[in-house]
Amino acid sequence: MTSGNGRGRGIPRPTRHRGGATLRRGVVPASTADQRLLDSRSSADWKTKDAWRALRILSEFVEGFETLADLPPAVSVFGSARSKPDSREYALAQRLGRALADAGYAVITGGGPGVMGATNRGASEAGGLSVGLGIELPFEQGLNEWVDLGIDFRYFFARKTMFVKYAKAFVVLPGGFGTMDELFEALTLVQTGKVTRFPVVLMGTWYWQGLVEWLKTAMASDGKIGHEDLDLIVLTDEVDEVVDLIVEADRVLASAQDETQGAVVRRAADDVRAASGGDGRPAR
Repeated sequence: MTSGNGRGRGIPRPTRHRGGATLRRGVVPASTADQRLLDSRSSADWKTKDAWRALRILSEFVEGFETLADLPPAVSVFGSARSKPDSREYALAQRLGRALADAGYAVITGGGPGVMGATNRGASEAGGLSVGLGIELPFEQGLNEWVDLGIDFRYFFARKTMFVKYAKAFVVLPGGFGTMDELFEALTLVQTGKVTRFPVVLMGTWYWQGLVEWLKTAMASDGKIGHEDLDLIVLTDEVDEVVDLIVEADRVLASAQDETQGAVVRRAADDVRAASGGDGRPAR
């Protein structure tokens, strides 16, 4: 028997996590923070509300930066929340999470179920750090049980920044619109030089092959992207290949950074010698 106030055990309770607050039942708003921010229909109090909203947005960036500042090298993994435990991509994601943890990488996912949960599970079971970056949605997902370090965001763009800033690579498994959004944003950032070039890997050849062919035969052939842009994508189902690729890219980047730093030091030393007349003493 259920109580008349709708709080009986058999009745689902709408739940929304919003920052540090948990909202249930009639307290759950009809829209999300992102929806309210992007609503173009102006209201009389938009000036004051948007001004305060900017502080809330800033607080999300601060919380994200502070929470993830000491994160070890990490890889962001994307894929569908709807993938079932018996699907090919679920098994692939779990193996990937385990292999990345064994190689010393943390994994960062959207913190939801499906592919995200499988990746977090693989990493956690292997003793690695499993990170989940959740998002406020009209339907509540919540962070999966395999997340060791989780953050709930209100705004997609704050969350997206964390996926990019703390990743050494992006690995994308079968997914829907959200997965495609992350994939093409990563490719755009790398293509335009907005981020240091890092691997973007598609896993699940049975799923992505058609998209890759379309990029070749439609976009590249029509000049909308360069044929060299296709080299930004690696398509494979081999977990070991993905890990080796990420480790090698990490090594090359670190070597390039060391070389750049060394060049700066040498130039500084040359400037000192030039200023001192070549004998180490100040020029008169």
